Amino acid sequence: MTPTTPSPPAAVRTFLDAGGAAPLLPETLEALRAARLEAWSGPRRLHSEGRRAGLLLGAARETVAAAVGARTEEVRFAPSHTAAIHAAVGGIAPARRRVGRRIVASAVERSALLAAAEHTAPGEVTLVPVDARGRVDSDAFEAAVSADGVGLACLQHANGEVGTLQPLDQVHTSARAAQVPLLVDAGSSLGHVDVGPSWDVLTADPADWGGPDGIGILVMRAGVRARPVGPEDPDPWFPGGVSTAVAFAAAVSLTAARSRQEAEDVRLRAYVARLRDRVSALVPDVDVVGDPTDRLPHVLTFSCLYVDGEAILGELDAAGFAVGSGSACTSLTLQPSHVLAAMGALTQGNVRLTLHPGVTEDDIDRFCAVLPGAVARVRARLGADL
Repeated sequence: MTPTTPSPPAAVRTFLDAGGAAPLLPETLEALRAARLEAWSGPRRLHSEGRRAGLLLGAARETVAAAVGARTEEVRFAPSHTAAIHAAVGGIAPARRRVGRRIVASAVERSALLAAAEHTAPGEVTLVPVDARGRVDSDAFEAAVSADGVGLACLQHANGEVGTLQPLDQVHTSARAAQVPLLVDAGSSLGHVDVGPSWDVLTADPADWGGPDGIGILVMRAGVRARPVGPEDPDPWFPGGVSTAVAFAAAVSLTAARSRQEAEDVRLRAYVARLRDRVSALVPDVDVVGDPTDRLPHVLTFSCLYVDGEAILGELDAAGFAVGSGSACTSLTLQPSHVLAAMGALTQGNVRLTLHPGVTEDDIDRFCAVLPGAVARVRARLGADL
């Protein structure tokens, strides 16, 4: 028998790009399997199998409602987080055109919301500036939302790219005084931190907290004037509905994520604090962005001078680390980040880390050990290592 050369051991892979695509929680997998066996029928059908599916879908809505402080009938499941955002903007703004067509939003909203706003109200979108940490100017937001002709206000709960929390309480107070509904994008925060009650419409992304993909959440308070866009359907907001099993798994995963929220907050916040200190100390000419304290516990972004984002992503990937680069919501195209541009920060050579429950202290230490060499090699290839 001819001897064979043993295969080299598989390279260690460390996933640090969990924003909107976190590894599935064990509870997610278990709920998906159980619900697919139990609720395979259509939830609107009248036989026992259909009623069973309908009960699971209702239980999923009830669970999400309890988590965000809403009524069960105010919760809708969408085919994706982007679909939930588009439906909210496209359904609310036109319904309030007698009040005004203008939409007010922060300059650092995710691209899906900014695109929906411009599509719905072309040329009538007011973008409110942010400070160097990515926090919106609440006084400027109040002035913008109090102007004549505003039909909708939009503000993320926290920025998924740099982690900074937004002043929702102040902005919601201003929006209420102006009688303008506030749409809050909690796609990067629900499941990680408490969202609170300062919103009229809420969107969320189960894939961000370790739930399934192919599902989004839209919660609309009673009294918000809105009308769905599209032909008549039993589900007028999202024609055709969503998978009962996926919706049920999303709700179960949200409960699981929130049960670990306090412990994960302490653990991941300590990791991010360590990363902030060590990245600044180990890599020359680096800018760590976002608020150091008033932020999400699991997000960190830094920019390296003289480094191309795609090049550093590739170098780190070759070293076994999956990270994000470019705008968090347009990372497939590696376009410069509109969030960093709005903050006045360096937009090139940026690295975005979003941690998840599976990340360990050893992962953080190994990343810090690899990063300086990776940046140095990219700079050397560009002739910028002098």
